[in-house]
Amino acid sequence: MKTLSYYKNKALTAAVLLVAATASAQQADNTFSVMTLNVDGLPAKIAFFDVNKDGPASAGSELISEYIVSKDCDIVAMQEDFNYRWEIWSRLFADYNHDEWSGGIMTEDQPAIDYAHLHHTKFTCDGLNMSWKKAGKSDVYERVAWQRSFGKFSHDFDDIITKGFRRHEMTLANGLELVVYNMHMDASSDRDEKAGNDGKDREARQTQWEQLRDYILSHLDKRPVIVMGDMNSYYHRDPVQSVFIEAIEKTGLASVGDAWVDIQHGGAFPVFGGEPTEGETLDKVIYINPNDTPTPITPKRVILDTTDYLNGGKPLGDHYPLIVTFAYDGLSTGINGVSTAQDESQDTPAYSLQGIILPQGDQHGVVIQQHRKFIK
Repeated sequence: MKTLSYYKNKALTAAVLLVAATASAQQADNTFSVMTLNVDGLPAKIAFFDVNKDGPASAGSELISEYIVSKDCDIVAMQEDFNYRWEIWSRLFADYNHDEWSGGIMTEDQPAIDYAHLHHTKFTCDGLNMSWKKAGKSDVYERVAWQRSFGKFSHDFDDIITKGFRRHEMTLANGLELVVYNMHMDASSDRDEKAGNDGKDREARQTQWEQLRDYILSHLDKRPVIVMGDMNSYYHRDPVQSVFIEAIEKTGLASVGDAWVDIQHGGAFPVFGGEPTEGETLDKVIYINPNDTPTPITPKRVILDTTDYLNGGKPLGDHYPLIVTFAYDGLSTGINGVSTAQDESQDTPAYSLQGIILPQGDQHGVVIQQHRKFIK
């Protein structure tokens, strides 16, 4: 005759096997993907100035929307999402949520431009948009403007809009908690670079990297951080490695990497002051792992999509999408995670996997407590 102890041991063994199988499956699925894409949504003209005559406009923006949906990324960071907002969003509504649209340039609901004082013109829009799969969520959202920009009606018109960055505290469908930054930094034109007339552009970008670095450090906690966007920076041209990456690492709080550098450039950063590096783009996906994070993230795949982002053999916009797949170690921080910790308060109710509350004397095997799974 089998005793009650025998059945309890059998149940505990089965529960442990179930947890091991669940953990193994979770480890296999512990990936997520992000995309950064400048959607080239500037209007053809700003005031009297031609700024985007060859942009995708309305019809091309709808094709960009179709493209984004086809890639099925968990998080999409967009820049220059200005005047074709609804076309960009036309295919995304079913699967994605998004943050606020800050407006277009020269739209009907904006006050008329004071042409007598054009040097004071500055549109409040930033052109940034973060979108995420509806199975996840954005818990906290912040929008921050750059403290310094350069170029009103020259140097790529950076100071005519309110460029900056957006910060999201996010929880993905698998329970992983992240902090994600989306930004657009000051640009340099090829003409100014060739003429050696881009010094103030570089100075503005460096102050933006420093502002971003200090903001990230002041908000750093245990969650991994992803920093992506149109950074208008090459490692050989701007001191990104020293003023941002190494400066963060020198605090002793976190490690920092660039997905493209890790996967496609052997882990070695291009030399500042050296020659341009084949394959590097102005768009980047940088990741930060706090030293005490329970779920460090690692890039596993990087794609600069020059194949599918086309219409009739021509690019849909003036930037190609940069897509990165990350994996993370450890189990998710939500209810899908399993822990062996035993420090929960004895007064906290415990539940079976079927949601039945368990008496304190019968809390064995896998239980749910404080919205997490435990083995007891």
